[in-house]
Amino acid sequence: MATGTLPVTGRPDADRLLVANPFALLLGMLLDQQVPMEWAFLGPYNLQQRIGGALDPETVAALGPEKVEELFRDKPALHRYPASMGKRAHALAAYIVDHYGGDAEAIWRDATSGEEIYRRLHELPGYGEEKAKIFLAILGKRLGAAAPGWEAAAAPFSDATPRSVADVDSPETLARVREFKKAQKAAKKGKAD
Repeated sequence: MATGTLPVTGRPDADRLLVANPFALLLGMLLDQQVPMEWAFLGPYNLQQRIGGALDPETVAALGPEKVEELFRDKPALHRYPASMGKRAHALAAYIVDHYGGDAEAIWRDATSGEEIYRRLHELPGYGEEKAKIFLAILGKRLGAAAPGWEAAAAPFSDATPRSVADVDSPETLARVREFKKAQKAAKKGKAD
């Protein structure tokens, strides 16, 4: 995986896992809905602890959807909606095994353009348009791992506005992203507006 930083969880070991493990980063982005960013991106680290071994697509897929859901439900729950997110985590892992031979990084490493990476991300279970664009922006802004043209494919998340986790490089930028989201919500706008 590319080098970079994504200090979003408040735990250096969990943040390092996100940068070092492509599947952990994909899983954190999957979980980033209906919960604070820190909780979502801490989920892969906590899941790895519960598995008691490597966090990789093959391991998670092999556990089966019921076991992954159980791991998400164990106290404290890994998400506000542990049952549905556990099933989505399993589906993501199984998809990566089936389509990329378990190599999560191949989703972007082997792509020749930002648009191709976006398309591949958008095809992942649980990844809609916005989630795929934000993840592409993480690759480009935080990890230096996006292909040419990523800025256009990730727009507006590739701009300088602190609107998503892709803009977090310190506690201060995390606070700015929160302020932006709060202001957008008050104005009845989304992160992409």
